[in-house]
This record gives sequence, structure tokens and C-alpha cells, in this order.
Amino acid sequence: MSTLAQTESGTPTTCAGPASTQDLGSSYGDCLQGECSRKPDQKLPELYGVGDPVMFSSNSSYLSSRGRMIKWFWDSAEEGYRTYHMDEYDEDKNPSGIINLGTSENKLCFDLLSRRLTQPDMQWVEPSLLQYPDWRGHLFLREEVAKFLSFYCKSPAPLKPENVVVLNGCASLFSALATVLCEAGEAFLIPTPYYGAITQHVHLYGNVRLAYVYLDSKVTGTDTRPFQLTVEKLEMALQEATSKGVKVKGLILINPQNPLGDVYAPGELQEYLVFAKRYWLHVVVDEVYMLSVFEKAVGYRSVLSLERLPDPQRTHVMWGASKDFGMSGLRFGTLYTENPDVATAVASLCRYHGLSGLVQYQMAQLLRDRDWINQVYLPENLARLKAAHTYVSEELRALGVPFLSGGAGFFIWVDLRKYLPEATFEEELLLWRRFLDKKVLLSFGKAFECKEPGWFRLVFSDKAHRLRLGMQRVRQVLEEKAQVAEDPPPCQTQEPSDQRR
Repeated sequence: MSTLAQTESGTPTTCAGPASTQDLGSSYGDCLQGECSRKPDQKLPELYGVGDPVMFSSNSSYLSSRGRMIKWFWDSAEEGYRTYHMDEYDEDKNPSGIINLGTSENKLCFDLLSRRLTQPDMQWVEPSLLQYPDWRGHLFLREEVAKFLSFYCKSPAPLKPENVVVLNGCASLFSALATVLCEAGEAFLIPTPYYGAITQHVHLYGNVRLAYVYLDSKVTGTDTRPFQLTVEKLEMALQEATSKGVKVKGLILINPQNPLGDVYAPGELQEYLVFAKRYWLHVVVDEVYMLSVFEKAVGYRSVLSLERLPDPQRTHVMWGASKDFGMSGLRFGTLYTENPDVATAVASLCRYHGLSGLVQYQMAQLLRDRDWINQVYLPENLARLKAAHTYVSEELRALGVPFLSGGAGFFIWVDLRKYLPEATFEEELLLWRRFLDKKVLLSFGKAFECKEPGWFRLVFSDKAHRLRLGMQRVRQVLEEKAQVAEDPPPCQTQEPSDQRR
């Protein structure tokens, strides 16, 4: 793997959030509210344990302190979220509207999905589907999920339906796991940059914090790629969080990674799990992009494919249909855990986060249709992802813009540091606003807690005509932008490689 532009020390640092006073308003992720904007003068106030009186910038006498905090998260999104939804691009009705290259959704295969979801076998109603289900999910669905994950995760032994819980999306799953695994004020370790919506997911219900393991683009020591996670960095982050009085209860891993598009090698996964076992930490592994690895050279392996998990009772895996099946509006997520107490506790919360019986039936039909998945959907979806990725990559190269792309997911991690007059997050936000002024929406690096200003996530999983127009607008901004800031050191584009798989 080649390296990328390097500006800062490779030493990892941690910061416990959102309990600290650092600016966290943009740390949400694919929900546009936080991923795309917040007002620069808005600061997240200190967040203490449950029940402590806190004054929020959202000043409403009608709400509790929790309600004011929840409303603050929404209000902080006003600029990007509402601007986009008031001016969405439509080829016929609003051709000058905003092109959304910021939200990680797969918009490439609606034709395939609509045909499959409208087949006669999907249209079925029986009394049990309209009645209260087992809160873990109907047994017929959990059986299909177990078979599906056994096959696509390549598990050494068949996975068991009793270890499966289904919810209405992985956001609910993050929230439920945080609530049942942690006490209020405790924390998960999480490497940065990361899918920023997790900040909100773990905090709003459970009052759980994140202890960031800040990674750098600079390749130092034994690192072989930018933003590389190592056990040494995890150890340092854990020690620092502990020294600040933060009790760490777990580790969150995203594999394939969002926003880097990178994947962890099996040996790396094993090392992280051994580290977690050493400190009695739970490990939550988000594998929501596992079937969206479009580069054959990338040897993706699910954590469920490992021959032996170091601590199976503290290893919890999630997957959903939002990404791999391009159905983020369907709201289907699933947990696989061998810990019956965790499964039962999460299932208890499913009465607030359950799926309708009709959706459960449709998901079971979809997951059991292995012929359609393997012969129709997956080959075409991966081909379309690769073609879209190739187009955007070539456009970025033509602009002389460095980027990282690990060959998985829907996004490219783009290095626009040379377009910042000063290396600050204020300048990053101004550049993001310039894109928005030109009617193209990207996600800026602060939304993912990237420690280096100037990185942006660009989503390519969209139709060709929208991609072309979006990239034209990106080009216009970058060609107009005066390069006042000193260019970072020479860099190369990182391409997928199988050398470390």
C-alpha cells in the first residue's frame, strides 16, 4: 500500500466525549443533521451523569434537561440538513438543487430491488404477522438471519437463531447495546475517524460516552497505511481515558470502516479482540458494509469467520439491510451475540425498536433467496459500485486531489488540506459551506472526529447523471478556491491492495 500526505505526529491521542467540553456538534455521521453542519459558534455543553442539571443552548422551559440536550442535537444540524431538504436536486423539478454526495446511501440498484420486492412471494398476510411477535423477532426471520450470516460471514460452524435479535436498524442497536452494557457516564473506545452518528446513538438513551483513539494520516513506526489502528494505540487510549477517571467498558470497531473504506485483516481483528479480553472489554463490531466490498484484491473477513473468538461472551456483531441492500428506509438491523443475557436485555428494548410483522416476512423472503442474491443482486451491485468509484477516482486524479479508498463501502476519503488557507476546522467548515453554496453536499472531517482539518468524505454510490453533475460542482469550487495554505508534503493516492490481507 502506498502512503498519503502526512502532516502531524503519528502518536494517538484520546478524548472522552461527549462528556468533555470539546466541540462535538458535528459528530453524527450519515444522518445529515450532524454529518454536514453545525453553526460555528455552537458548542456542546458539558454533559454529566443522568440527573445532573445542565444548561443547554436549546433553552426550552417545556423540556427536561434530557429533552433540551436531545433538542440541541437536532438544532445543531439546522444549516446542512434543512438547507439540503429544502432544495433537493431533482432532474425534472429542481435541476439546480443540491446534489447529495454526503449521505452514505446506495442509490444504484433500485431497479433490481423494486422488481424483487414486488414479486408475489413478498405479498403475504397472516394473523401472526399482525400480532405482537417475540420481541427478539419472529423465529422464521431469526432462522433466516442465522443461515444468511453463516453463509456470507463464512462462520466455521452454523450460527444459531437463538443468538439473533432483530431491530429497526443499527442506530437502534447501538443505542440498545450502549444502554445494556454500560452504566451512565461509562465509555466505549472508538478509533477515529469514525461514523459520527454513533456519538448520538450511544448517548441519547444510555448517557454513554466515547473515548476517541485519534489516528493520523502519517505512517510511522510499524504502520503500513494511513489511519492505522494498532494494539499499542488502543493501550495508550485506554490508559489515558482511565487516567481521566473515565471507565471504559468496550471497544467499537467498524469493518469495513466508515469513512475510510478500509478493512481489518483477520490478524488485526484477532489482536484487537485479544486486547479487549485482556481488559474485560465488550467488543461491538459493526459489519454493515460486509457485502459492499467491490475490489476483489481486498480480502474482507467477518469477525464471525474467525476460528475461535477470544471472548465470545463479550463479542457482539451487527449487520443491517441499509447499506448492502440499499434499503435504508426499510429499517432492518440484526445483532448476533452468544451472550444470552445481552440478547435478552436488547430484546426487551425491541418493544420500542421492533419491526412490523410484514417487514419481517419480507426480509425473511429476501434473505432466503440465495439465487437472486448471488446471481442477480450482488454481482450487479458490486459492478455498479466499482464503476461509480472508478469514475469519481478518475475525476479526483484529474484535479490532482489525493484520496484514500480501501475498496469497500460507498465513499472516498478525500484530502483537501491544501485548499485550506489555515489548517483549522473553521476553514474546513468554510470550504464545506462553499461546496454547499455551489449546490453539492459533502461531509467534512470534523463530523468523523478526524484530528486533521481538511479531510472530506465523498459518497459515490449514486446514479451517473447525478455523480457527473456533483463532480462538476466540486471541480468548480476547487478550481476557484485560492490555494493560500501551504501544500502538505507530497503524497500519493492509496489504492486497494491485498498485500496485508
